[in-house]
Amino acid sequence: MPLYLCSLNSGSNANCYYIGNRDEAVLIDTGLSCRETERRMRQRGLEMEKVKAIFISHEHSDHITGMPGLSKKYRIPVYITNGTFVNSNMPMEEDQLCSFKHASPVRIGALTITPFKKSHDAADPHSFMVSAHGVNVGVITDIGYACKKVINYFGQCHAAFLESNYCPEMLRNGSYPYHLQKRISSDEGHLSNHQALELFQHYRSPELELLILSHLSKNNNSPETVEKLFAPHAGGVNVVVASRYEAGEIFTIEDKEVPKEVMKTRKKALKGLKNENQLSLF
Repeated sequence: MPLYLCSLNSGSNANCYYIGNRDEAVLIDTGLSCRETERRMRQRGLEMEKVKAIFISHEHSDHITGMPGLSKKYRIPVYITNGTFVNSNMPMEEDQLCSFKHASPVRIGALTITPFKKSHDAADPHSFMVSAHGVNVGVITDIGYACKKVINYFGQCHAAFLESNYCPEMLRNGSYPYHLQKRISSDEGHLSNHQALELFQHYRSPELELLILSHLSKNNNSPETVEKLFAPHAGGVNVVVASRYEAGEIFTIEDKEVPKEVMKTRKKALKGLKNENQLSLF
């Protein structure tokens, strides 16, 4: 069974990512309003009824705006750490709140969501890897640098939403005041285009099929800048840029698990081969 993934929006205005199979799905962050999330999912033929959980990476408004409305309307549990929830100042029904811990997988139907800590200027920030049927999809945005945890999980991904937030030259020569430039480029800020490219070049899995460059700055980056930087290094990986204005394409990552029937056939063939080899020795 394949996994389907779609960026409903990606950028400092709002972040929301859909990942699921044919039966169930999760949303990673809910920066869009409830109504806009519904509208964009309908546009892409995605069903809200399949969304069984929401996972929140951190408390910044571009990641949590739609959280209360979506959870209340559809009775969707929200997985959020206590530190993130306390700092979100969002009204939530307690019976819909669930917690998670770093590197402790959470099962949602056939999906396994593994949270892992990251470096960002928030109370308790995490990124996520969503797995099912041998497929791993990472949602790795809002990171100041690629720490060992990020490198570890990114290296397991068949597909990933990866932050490529700013062009250093555009940030340096742009209109942002110095203190804001320092915050963005710090180890608790955001990943630059070149940092994202370095992670991609040196630590991607040989099985990585799809890279969705995400959370681009409106003022200090552009899709054209990122595409030009990554194109010579794609190496067979489908590299695309997530939009900050509309829902993106639905991508499909095929099942990586070998069916049990195929495994049984392979084992029988290997057993028969061993027997033939043994007979040939006498």
